[in-house]
This record gives sequence, structure tokens and C-alpha cells, in this order.
Amino acid sequence: MTLNNQNKSELDDKELNRYSRHILLPEIDYEGQLKLTQSHAVIFGLGGLGSPASLYLASGGVGKLTLVDFDEVDDSNLQRQIVHKEKNIGQSKVASAKANLTELNQLIDINTIDTKLTEAQASKLIQTADVVLDCTDNFESRFLLNTLCHQHKVPLVSGAAIRWEGQLTTYDFRDDKAPCYQCLYKEAGEQELTCSQNGVVSPVVGMVGSMQAIEAIKALVGIKTLSGKLLIMDAYSMQFQKLNLKPDPNCPTCHAK
Repeated sequence: MTLNNQNKSELDDKELNRYSRHILLPEIDYEGQLKLTQSHAVIFGLGGLGSPASLYLASGGVGKLTLVDFDEVDDSNLQRQIVHKEKNIGQSKVASAKANLTELNQLIDINTIDTKLTEAQASKLIQTADVVLDCTDNFESRFLLNTLCHQHKVPLVSGAAIRWEGQLTTYDFRDDKAPCYQCLYKEAGEQELTCSQNGVVSPVVGMVGSMQAIEAIKALVGIKTLSGKLLIMDAYSMQFQKLNLKPDPNCPTCHAK
């Protein structure tokens, strides 16, 4: 089913009922929900973070979702990747996610990309987005998404989780003074921490991915995001810290001469 949500001028009765709890909130209201239905969110990675993020953006009424992942569902994913089910083992993650998200909400448009994108292809896709969610698990992807979102002035919601810990921020490139991912991480580390090597408690990715969905919704409706802040979570002790992020005047991405 192909919808034209980005051309919508009003919410119909079905949407008014479906999204009534959003509309009751003064920070969102009718106009904010209409904006969500007109918006396009691109999610890179349909694993532990992308699963809850996609579920909440779909249920919350973001009108167009593009899901990008070239991996397949396997049994070890189901401990934490909650958009997938046992029946989806062996399917591409984006096909699995689309099928299950469509069962959740048929009022939105869901597109899928199951191949690894070139830089040019990723750039073309990001140009069409109102917000991008980085739910990937490798530095190469994170640096590329940071560069392209900065280039096209698209907000980038970045999450990460490992063991009992999580991190979250939004790089809102609509603000020329906002810091970027490379202000925080200068270059890819020699050894990346991965869930397959270090483990992760399943609700931790759920917490971070859900907060990514919150940040994406805030960016879309015009509510202040975590831009300029880094939220660090320790689920073992249930402690949260919020650190200030400042632009690096020597950053090769956002302060290139």
C-alpha cells in the first residue's frame, strides 16, 4: 500500500481517534500530529535500537518510514530485537520489520532498503528525510551518516548501547552552531565494542531505542531536543548523566574550512 501522507492537509477521523493521546498534549496538539503524519523518518539499522524506535514511530503516526538494513533475522536477534518474531527467522530484517509494523499501523507508508548503500545513494536518501535515526553498530556507518546529515542539514538522532550502558543525543544540523558526532569521537577506534562480543541486557537497547523515537518526534514537531547534550545511562545502577557537548573548532566535519 502506497500512501501520500506527505501531501496531507488534515487528519481524518481514523487518525484523530488513533492519535488522540498525542493530540491531547499541548506540546504536540493537532498541528504537531499533522506534522508527524507529513514527515519522513529514515532508520538505519533494524536491530536492537531500530526495533523499538521503529515500533514507536510507526505507532505514533510518522507518515513515512524508510528502513535500511542488509542483514537477516536469526535466532540470537530475538533476545532484544523486538520488531522481529520467530516466524521471521531467515528473512531480511527490513522485510520482517515492515510486515510487523504494517500489522501495527496501516495508516503509514513503509519503504525498505535491504542492500548496503553507497555514499551517493545514502546521500540521495537523506536529502528526502526530515529526521534520520542512527541505530547502527559500527563507526564507519556512524561517521558517514554524521557527514551526510550535516551536509543536508537533517537532524540525526544517535543512540548506542552495550552491556548495561547506553548513550543518546541528537545532532540537530538545522542549527549551524550544533556539534556533530565527530566533535565527540575524533576517529574510529582500533577495536569496536559489539554486543556479540560483550553482551547487552535486552531492555537496555529498548530504553535507548525508545528514547531515540522520542527525540525524533521532538525534532519533527519542533520541541527542543538533546542537541548539545549527551545523555549517558547506566541501567545497572539506574543512574543518568547529562553532559554538555560543544562544537570542536577543529572538527573536520562541522568546522571544515
